[in-house]
Amino acid sequence: MHTSSEEHGRSILNDTRGQKKTSLFIHALLFILTFASTMMAGSAWAGKNPIEITNWVYGWTYASLLMTFLLIHEFGHYIAARIHNVDASLPYFIPLPIPFVSIFGTLGAYIKTRSIIPNRKALFDIGASGPLAGFIACLGIFIFGLMNLPSIEYLYSIHPEYKELGIMYPDWGMYFGDMLLFQGLIALFVEPGAYIPPLNEIYHYPFLCVGWFGMFVTSLNLLPLGQLDGGHIAYAMFGKRQAMIARIIWGAMIFLGLGSFLGWFYEQIVIESPNEIYTVIQQLFLPILLWIKVHASWIYAGWSGWLFWAFFTRFFIKLDHPHVDGEDIGIFRHILGWLSFIIFISTFAFNGIYEIPRIEPVEFKLLDKPTTRINTNHHSKNANDIQTTYTDCISSDFRITQFLSH
Repeated sequence: MHTSSEEHGRSILNDTRGQKKTSLFIHALLFILTFASTMMAGSAWAGKNPIEITNWVYGWTYASLLMTFLLIHEFGHYIAARIHNVDASLPYFIPLPIPFVSIFGTLGAYIKTRSIIPNRKALFDIGASGPLAGFIACLGIFIFGLMNLPSIEYLYSIHPEYKELGIMYPDWGMYFGDMLLFQGLIALFVEPGAYIPPLNEIYHYPFLCVGWFGMFVTSLNLLPLGQLDGGHIAYAMFGKRQAMIARIIWGAMIFLGLGSFLGWFYEQIVIESPNEIYTVIQQLFLPILLWIKVHASWIYAGWSGWLFWAFFTRFFIKLDHPHVDGEDIGIFRHILGWLSFIIFISTFAFNGIYEIPRIEPVEFKLLDKPTTRINTNHHSKNANDIQTTYTDCISSDFRITQFLSH
């Protein structure tokens, strides 16, 4: 059937409108589903059963804060893309409603760019706007949480067993990794002597939890690798030298991840055994591992997840940024770029999220004699006098996600 050019134009216009309506529906649906899955996660943080829908109300604050952070981060990219006339989609949110596995309730969000980025200035603006806007948001959330901390009775309402044990909080459990900015903010906004929840309890405090998570994810995004936000920024600033920077950072990720493995290996061979092969392994590796334990124990605290991110970025994100034409981005953008790297360093938690198990004292026996357990207490006279304080920092799974923005 023949149609006139006018009728054909109307048909294309109607198809485009239909696609936009469908696209808006998908964006809205994903937003709602992600809000629901983060409410589930928030209710689990509050000590409630996330499977029970009536408990989701306890995750409302956490979900609202996390979705606000995601929106601000992604719309930072979106608005910058529109300013430079780069066609970009609205944010796609990724729900992950798997209780006790998806501890944050989402895999993040992303936008799609559907046209070529014209020059390095546009590349920088689109890459930097998301993490800078998101950082401001999560920084404000975290500071508000510090300035409005409830008393320790709030923690006891979630964990009444702590009172029964006669402790303020345990030294075991899941820890959020420390970062330079964390201690600085505490010094600025918390009164000396005031109660501050430790890093293995802050997930019960929605403002602190979302603030920390937002800053950690911002640091992941600012890794100067390939198509990550940090890769966009580094290429816009340094051009082809971004490839060298990416390889240095990638090597550091491998080093930190292997450190966690070495810590696990140290724990496996530190106990005496009559097995001859085991003894040979001890003689070969234990001296150097013990030296690391004494002189550089931080190596063992590296996050095992860095090995996953090294693999993921190498084969999916890539290390080298694609070529983008354009002149120097100018002094103002260079200042913002260096500021973004300062943010990266100050929010970088090399030990990620890790777990320290609760370990009860155990007496080992070997040939009717107590088995010694070698450790690194600096006050000990010899290796056999001491008991290790190291605990496995290898995460049970790789549950930290980043927001991949293109």
